[in-house]
Amino acid sequence: MTPLDPNALARFQLERDRAATRGVPGLFEHKLERMSASPLAFLRGAAPLYYRILQARPELASGPKGKGWLTGDMHLENFGAYRPNHDVDVDGHASHAVFDLNDFDDAVIGPFYLDVLRLTTSLILGGRELGADGVRVLELSHSLLNAYVKTLSGGKVSRVMPQSISRLVAQVKDRPQSVLLDARTEGEGGRRRFLHGERYPRLTPALEKQVRAAFPSYVASLHKDERPTSPEQIEILDVARRVAGTGSLGCLRIAVLVQGKGGKDGQWIFDLKEQGSPSASVLLGKPDLEPVVRVITAARACLAHPPRMLGMTRVGKTPMFGRRLAPQEDKLDLRHLEHKDLSLLAAALGSLLGRAHRHGATKLPKKPWSDEARAGIVDHAITLAGLHEAIYLAICKEVRR
Repeated sequence: MTPLDPNALARFQLERDRAATRGVPGLFEHKLERMSASPLAFLRGAAPLYYRILQARPELASGPKGKGWLTGDMHLENFGAYRPNHDVDVDGHASHAVFDLNDFDDAVIGPFYLDVLRLTTSLILGGRELGADGVRVLELSHSLLNAYVKTLSGGKVSRVMPQSISRLVAQVKDRPQSVLLDARTEGEGGRRRFLHGERYPRLTPALEKQVRAAFPSYVASLHKDERPTSPEQIEILDVARRVAGTGSLGCLRIAVLVQGKGGKDGQWIFDLKEQGSPSASVLLGKPDLEPVVRVITAARACLAHPPRMLGMTRVGKTPMFGRRLAPQEDKLDLRHLEHKDLSLLAAALGSLLGRAHRHGATKLPKKPWSDEARAGIVDHAITLAGLHEAIYLAICKEVRR
């Protein structure tokens, strides 16, 4: 068993983040602020470190059988509402929103166990935000695992979702485009522009030129049924750097505002995001697929209803994954969940991950994971949660200096 020094790992993370964010003033401090909010926030922002720990502690990286597409960065907040590529029939009515896994930047083919372990670790670390004590959060972990195994083995995801998920989908399904635009842009009529500032800093002239040159190739990469019908719809009104997320802070991320359908609130916003090697590469090796092809392939393999307008381009030599932002995108607020809803929520998240793994499987297990295997996952997650809690506190100590 390899000993791991939380202070040394905290310094490693800080050095890594400082190097990654060097090109944008204030971004390093912004990422530190986000990661020091809670142990769960730290886990979200340090996926490469998580896999380095598993590399150093290989006994934690072994588990029950099953292999296929992983999200690679599985945690409580990588689920959310979004607009699917086609409206979904829910209880006999078309819906503009679904709730499912929503982040495949770190997707890679590997043992299912790794995603399940990371999700369980995040549940344990998120106990405080969920209002659950230690005994309760371990009960929730077993609820998550039982639902995951049932769905991976062929069971269906329940159409009756926890109230927290149902409320979220109900809130966002008919949310108008104006909500998305008003939060991110300013201007009158059809000539909006981004609210340039901390969230949308301006690009250098050279980078802006590269983005404008790259956008048409993103449009050309879209499925023929999703491509805009006229050149006027993709007329670029403005571009900016996009500061969003936690783990992705430091990668190149661009927002593109186009004319869309025109009119007061008809403009569209696209997100172009740099892609590289997934965090789990240190453990599983370099993937065969090109970075953006890997992300799109994983999303389409795992999701029953992928998001709209997934495509690719290059800004200069940097591979970029593109998608259209929609007002339906939103996440659960973990701090305001009802205590009675937690067991159903844990089971729903486990079931959604089980469905995604089953859809994206290259080798399904011949029999369901045993009770002993499930208990072993919880034991390993407890160890990993303890390590991350210690590293988180060491990070906070450095921030305080």
